[in-house]
Amino acid sequence: LDAVGAKPGLRAWAGRLRAAGVEVHAMLAGGLIWRRSARMDLRNHRKLAVIDGGLGYTGSQNLAAADFVPGYPNRELVARVRGPVVAQFAALFASDWYLETGEVLAVAIPAADADAGTGDGVVSQLLPSGPAYPFENARDCVVALLQRARRRAVLATPYFVPDDAMLAALRIAALSGVEVTLILSCTSNQRLAAWAQGAYFDDLLAAGVRIVRHRPRFLHAKHLSIDDGIALIGSINLDVRSFALNAEVGLLCYDREVVSRLRAIETTCIADADVVDAAAWQ
Repeated sequence: LDAVGAKPGLRAWAGRLRAAGVEVHAMLAGGLIWRRSARMDLRNHRKLAVIDGGLGYTGSQNLAAADFVPGYPNRELVARVRGPVVAQFAALFASDWYLETGEVLAVAIPAADADAGTGDGVVSQLLPSGPAYPFENARDCVVALLQRARRRAVLATPYFVPDDAMLAALRIAALSGVEVTLILSCTSNQRLAAWAQGAYFDDLLAAGVRIVRHRPRFLHAKHLSIDDGIALIGSINLDVRSFALNAEVGLLCYDREVVSRLRAIETTCIADADVVDAAAWQ
């Protein structure tokens, strides 16, 4: 569990969990406890579960009660996967575990001739990112996906504070004739982030990006779809902290059926949203 994000849970439950036989570790504790980095503000934001080496879950869902933030019931999205890609889930978990414990976990590697994908013929791969990597993997991947879009790009995130590369990619895609839709949340549990994201609306609206703000719940889901063939679901927000300072994870799926299912979810999000009108925003 992340030492900062899960601090209340660690205080309340770590003792009982350990007494029951569960191994619990605080990750990236920071300060004087964690001397392996020049920074004290690195976080593990990944949401990852691996069951028996054959079933994986990833997405936006934290291990939190529905009323964790009073008045803000979350709208989440999680992918449930089987197949060889689960070995990538296990390897990523093992790397996080090793960082904190020094213990090397065994990871079963599927046979070379195993069917690629999630078990339903879906070609997929895990996208890990974080400050331990030489590049900002998540940001670079999203920018590359926007650059290859030809007709349609839909992006959902609760926190939108992009860097210059992300802002340019959104603007250029829209100016190139791609229908770009950005789904944000009307409500937020981070007031400063909510204020900051509004600073980018003028440029995006002028370029033709459609911005909608989801109303009924706090939209905590993080996902995107490109044209009819690529989907990304995970923990990655479209903000500079998520790109540069957080350890994140995303699941890339190259499959029309997965994109079709995700598009149905996007449609329901947009149906319960207010479109940001450029004149009204001014």
